[in-house]
Amino acid sequence: MTRSTERPAVTTPPTTDPDEATALRHQLADQLTADGHIRTPAVDRALRTVPRHTFAPEAALAAAYANDIIATRHREDGTITSSISAPWLQAAMLDAARIQPGHRVLEIGSGGYNAALIAELVGPTGHVTTLDIDPTVTERAAQFLPRAGYGQVSVVTADAEHLPREVVPNGGFDAIVVTVDTWDLPWIDALADGGRLVVPLRLHGYHWAIGFTKEKEALHSDEPLVVCGFVAMQGDGAWSPNRRTVPGTGVHLSWEDGTPLKVDQLALALTREPTVTRTDITVGGQEPFDLLTLYLAGALPGFCRLKADPDGAHQVLNPPPPHWPAAAIVRGASLARLAHERLDDGDDGKGRYEFVVHGYGDHGRLAAQEMAEHVEIWQRDHRGAHCPLITARPVSGRGAAGPDHEPHVFAKKHTRITVNWPIVPGGTARPTVIEEVPAEGMQLS
Repeated sequence: MTRSTERPAVTTPPTTDPDEATALRHQLADQLTADGHIRTPAVDRALRTVPRHTFAPEAALAAAYANDIIATRHREDGTITSSISAPWLQAAMLDAARIQPGHRVLEIGSGGYNAALIAELVGPTGHVTTLDIDPTVTERAAQFLPRAGYGQVSVVTADAEHLPREVVPNGGFDAIVVTVDTWDLPWIDALADGGRLVVPLRLHGYHWAIGFTKEKEALHSDEPLVVCGFVAMQGDGAWSPNRRTVPGTGVHLSWEDGTPLKVDQLALALTREPTVTRTDITVGGQEPFDLLTLYLAGALPGFCRLKADPDGAHQVLNPPPPHWPAAAIVRGASLARLAHERLDDGDDGKGRYEFVVHGYGDHGRLAAQEMAEHVEIWQRDHRGAHCPLITARPVSGRGAAGPDHEPHVFAKKHTRITVNWPIVPGGTARPTVIEEVPAEGMQLS
């Protein structure tokens, strides 16, 4: 555990009218309440109390209290590596953490503002530790927290993959809130029994903010999943997309979970027009279908995510958006990819679409039929479910994951994650969508 004594250059905040800042803070909280993002009085009080502008001196006062992110650190290529999260996202995650006065809470991914909100929730009898791998980020937090009146928060510079023993209290943390994209959950031992972990977890590249409760050394979700996107985890916990490029086509396939397959043999298939398998299953233009893609990721062996360069030498129809690669499966020298076709304007004028599956290669139609059958299973048995239930168990003592596909099981480095899909025939339950950095929606518009 280290903390640099050298202070980075920080913009001196302009003179701020405290009455104007207070009015903007209450206006933001009123907006979040009206939109249903604040669910508890404690989180409402915290958002009305903590001066967000103190943690963003570079931003204008109105921007500091906008319901949006504030980027605070970039790489040379412009990629955001640290930000103050959108207030509606913070409200949702803090409510899910169920933080109470007197709790001991760890925040992974620092910046200061969210730690100050947590400090308000735990009160004078609790304690907050905020941790980040980037010393520039923690130095900002170490400056701004006392300036805002929260000097009691412990600021730690460390790799979250290896929590320093001295920061973990006896019995573990009552809650851990993670504010960076993570592929795995190495913090089960640091959490008290009955404690809460709220984390943006990646499952085959899909990002979900999930609230877990620890029980008998395992984590169990018990709330709807929230679609999200955060800045990426750094250090030893950084995730790999396991991307492979099909030669000469500009098509890229990623196996973030699961064993990457050979792709060279797909080159010929992807330069030919695909077959189209229809499903007769429709979705509205503004209706999220994230749960379908999560279902396919767990159900189908050989599942991967597909990106296609717009000027590539391929026949990929309707190339997927760059921030949301398509769901695909590889079957030898053939491939199938989930797509959609617009049918009409829909009742709301925002469009009505049918799920279709494109098949490439000599056996592409068979692969497409296989994927379409699972779309139909999701429609029949799971589309009406409130949400799937996620369980994460430590892998210690289990040995390395085998190559065989286990339906709806994601084998990570530290944990084995199981997705349980309740059978609820019919219905169109929709998950909550939260957009963070970068915004990665799956709505058809």
